[in-house]
Amino acid sequence: MTEPPSWLASGVIAVVRLPDATNLRAATAAVVAGDVGAVEITLTTPGALEAISDLASDEGLKGCMIGAGTVLDVKAARDVIARGARFVVSPTFDRFVVRYCNDHHVPCLPGALTPTELLAASRAGAAAVKLFPASAVGPRYLQEVLAPLPFLRVVPSGGVSLENAGEWIRAGAAAVSVGGALVSSDIVRDATWPELTRRARALVDAVAAARAA
Repeated sequence: MTEPPSWLASGVIAVVRLPDATNLRAATAAVVAGDVGAVEITLTTPGALEAISDLASDEGLKGCMIGAGTVLDVKAARDVIARGARFVVSPTFDRFVVRYCNDHHVPCLPGALTPTELLAASRAGAAAVKLFPASAVGPRYLQEVLAPLPFLRVVPSGGVSLENAGEWIRAGAAAVSVGGALVSSDIVRDATWPELTRRARALVDAVAAARAA
C-alpha cells in the first residue's frame, strides 16, 4: 500500500447523505470536532451544491477538506468544483470525470470493485480508488487484491463501521469512507452532536491504531 495523501491523514472520509440540508452544517462541524479531515457531501442530498459552497467557505471548518460524492459525469464534476469541492467521489469509474478533476487539480476517487476496474481507475490518474460496495467483498478481498497490486491506493466504502474500520486498514486500505455508521439519521434527527463527535473520534483513533500496528 502506498502512503495516503496528506488530505487523508485522518484516515476517515465522513460521508454525509441526508434527506435535507437543515442540519448539514452542524453534522459536519461535529465530525470535524472528532478530528475527521475529509467530509463528502453527496449530490443525493437536497441542496447539496449550495451546502458544498457554504461549507467550503466556512472559516470554522478550515481544518477539513469538503468534497462532493455521487458525482456521475463531467457536468456534475464541473458544478461541484465550481462550488468549492476539494475532492470528488463517484460510485463508478468514468475516465472523463477523472481527467476533468486532474485538469483542475482536484483529487478524484472513482468507484471500482474488480482488480481490473481498480487498476484501470488508478492508471487513469485517480488520486485513490473507492472500493464499492466494500460490504460485498470484505477486508480479505482487499488484502488479496493488493498482494499483486500493492501500489494501489484504495478507500473502501459501503458497510464500513467502527467495528471493522481497523480490519480494512490492516488489509491495506489507505483510508476508510464511512456513511450511515457515522452520520446516522437518528443522530441528525435528534441533533445529538456530542455523540456524533464521539463516534468520529473513535473511528479516527481506530484507524490510527491499525496504521500503527
